[in-house]
Amino acid sequence: MDFRPLRQFLVLADTLHFGRASDTCHVSPSTLSRTIQQLEEQVGSALFDRDNRHVVLTPQGRRFQQYAREALEQWDQLRLSLQSEAQRLTGEISIYCSVTASYSFLYTLLSAFRSRHPGIELKLHTGDPARAIQQVLAGDEDMAITSRPRHLPDGLAFKSLTRSALVFIAPHADHEWIPSTPQSPSKEQWRGVPMILSESGLSRELANTWFKALGLAPTIYAQVAGHEAIVSMVGLGFGIGVVPRIVLEASPLAERVRILSVKPELPHYDVGLCALNRRLKSPLIDALWQEVIER
Repeated sequence: MDFRPLRQFLVLADTLHFGRASDTCHVSPSTLSRTIQQLEEQVGSALFDRDNRHVVLTPQGRRFQQYAREALEQWDQLRLSLQSEAQRLTGEISIYCSVTASYSFLYTLLSAFRSRHPGIELKLHTGDPARAIQQVLAGDEDMAITSRPRHLPDGLAFKSLTRSALVFIAPHADHEWIPSTPQSPSKEQWRGVPMILSESGLSRELANTWFKALGLAPTIYAQVAGHEAIVSMVGLGFGIGVVPRIVLEASPLAERVRILSVKPELPHYDVGLCALNRRLKSPLIDALWQEVIER
């Protein structure tokens, strides 16, 4: 069965750029354009509004995007179910995680899995952990390693791999803005302290809650995508940061910073594997899901 038109449509719907989409699909822009035109003729409606500069999905195109994703998912589930009955799974799983998670969890998670299922190809994408859940919910990734949010979105399954504390870190060198008695819950010593925090995500939410409980708005020096760069900026003396302890322990710059023992302490949070519930019906996705022994 030829699902290439649907796959090419989805790539164009994600990139909204004929040149980039055609490169990704390994076809010429003219071939991609003909494919889209044929799809539009078959559905009887324009899927994209396009001119020389812009490409945007029409309302009908957004509906067709949802259909295309579900059709490909159902085809993959059927194909993999038949393969499972033949005792051999082949196909592809995409996983999204931070750089730290890639070397903290992936080897343990995937080493035995690769031995049992050598026919499964794994695609790893790294980036800001704050984007992980959205990548899964949008259907851009099959699974992600991320922190468990305070409120788990409907339709999302989560299995815990470990728990980690959030910690305040400061440079080793003395600076006048480093709180002298961080174990004392005094807001005056935190007033004006340059803070280096994540742009978004659970660690930012918990840091904001901590400062709110103190009755103080943090003084933001920098907002960073991902935790690894926070350790670097703190080590350079730009401010105080908040990072998961597992990120600090894995960082090559860990010796350049120190943990501040603050009161009240920041809470622990779960780090685990997440996937859409409906995707767990796929024998391929479920095979990896079953590898996780929840902590």
